[in-house]
Amino acid sequence: MKRIESIDAFRGFDMMWIMGFSYIVVAICNLFPEGGNSFIVSQMKHVAWNGLSFMDLIFPTFLFIAGMSFPFSFAKQQEKGLSRGKIHLRILRRAFLLVLLGLVYNGLLLNFNLSELRWCSVLGRIGLAWMFAAFIFVNCSKKSTRAAICFLLLLGYYVIMRFCPVPGAPQGADPFSMEWNIAGYIDSLVVPGRMYYGNFDPEGLLGLIPATATAMLGMFAGEFIKDSKLPGGKKSLYMLAAAAALLALGLLWSLLFPVNKKLWSSSFVCVVAAYSLACFTLFYYIIDVKGHKKWAFPFKVIGMNSITIYMIGCFVNFDFTSRALLGGLCSLAGERFAPLILETGSFLLSWLLLYFLYKKKIFLKV
Repeated sequence: MKRIESIDAFRGFDMMWIMGFSYIVVAICNLFPEGGNSFIVSQMKHVAWNGLSFMDLIFPTFLFIAGMSFPFSFAKQQEKGLSRGKIHLRILRRAFLLVLLGLVYNGLLLNFNLSELRWCSVLGRIGLAWMFAAFIFVNCSKKSTRAAICFLLLLGYYVIMRFCPVPGAPQGADPFSMEWNIAGYIDSLVVPGRMYYGNFDPEGLLGLIPATATAMLGMFAGEFIKDSKLPGGKKSLYMLAAAAALLALGLLWSLLFPVNKKLWSSSFVCVVAAYSLACFTLFYYIIDVKGHKKWAFPFKVIGMNSITIYMIGCFVNFDFTSRALLGGLCSLAGERFAPLILETGSFLLSWLLLYFLYKKKIFLKV
């Protein structure tokens, strides 16, 4: 089965911002008068609650891409003759490892104070949401059935969030606020340890419902790329049309359920899927349809070891190394340019590590 190289490149583009490219963008903006207050800098930060910035797209896009990859992985496992039971075990194993890595990232193996450990995590959300979506994909062969399940997950989540008030909430309390949403209340009763915002965690349990839909939407895209007999150009047009439809649905739904990453609102799922699909289509058309691949190599290096670069930040301080290597250059360049030099150095060091692993064919896969 032909590898879709644009998936690796798009994953690398997405992870590039987590690696620290956003800090480089901010450092460049700060070179200009009032640059620190510019629109571009505002996009390099998460919004406080309702709304959307560019950085709010990174995490859910990674989950969308994880979903895109699964139809190819599932087909390979079927070609190898793996039984349905073994495929289920592989799905469970991957989800368990991602949850475990999320706990490691949060300090499980470095801090034994479990009462203060944050059990919810980005990798845990990815692992569990992907797992539920994968089980649905494997056991529901009809696309129409899976599409109905995906929509019902989003609709059901909206109904729960809108019409299930928190016990003791004051009259007229906003069910979509941080203080009075039912997702946070359930987490406060069920989730051990601490939550990110004290009484609310953006990677909590109830948010797995819409996050599963995010992974499923990615699987629909991956399945379309894999199975459709249409030429690449027409596939690209269909995907752009689907992205436009998802964006329209998300914006309409936002009138009832605000776009909110921390709640992973149903409207947020639609808007993020629109962005992810449109952005992937651009990568797919240039790389796999037109065959222009060389420019995407830096992204591919990141994309093929995305979990590695996410986890290695727990153990390797690239900022310290960058300062040690480039401190003299910063002194010569002056205080104004020092942040840009240091952030660029840190980013390049992390990329060079991934390049070394790429050349040695060392990839962390779960």
